[in-house]
Amino acid sequence: MDIILLQDLDKVGDKYDIVTVKDGYGRNYLIPQGYAVIANARNLGRLDDIKRAEMEAEEKKVDLYRDIAKAVEGKTLKIGAKAGQSGKIFGSVTTVQIAAALREQLSIEVERRKIILPEDIKELGTYAATLNLHPSVQPEVAFEVIAE
Repeated sequence: MDIILLQDLDKVGDKYDIVTVKDGYGRNYLIPQGYAVIANARNLGRLDDIKRAEMEAEEKKVDLYRDIAKAVEGKTLKIGAKAGQSGKIFGSVTTVQIAAALREQLSIEVERRKIILPEDIKELGTYAATLNLHPSVQPEVAFEVIAE
């Protein structure tokens, strides 16, 4: 079954992608939950209009994204983690923790999916993550993993 995704779904596809899924998964889960619509001629015709409207809305948000970029510029977030004697932390630092630190320390709301980590963070130290806010606005935010 070919469907058009209406949201980003892990291991399925990105928003507005046309993907093929098993019939039962599409009919019993994705479509009733509002995550997708059937990729028929009518919906494919509307897809371009929907994409255009969303791009116009995103262009209006660019100023907000630039304000966020200015707010994180030159700032370093502190993220506490439990660590052993050698500096290795138990577990790893994830995008959820970075989003929480942005919210608590800088009062900035960023979806965790828009935070890109270059590597797995499993040791104490200073790192940088990229905020994928818009194709033209992708600031880097520095953060330091410290022992709790």
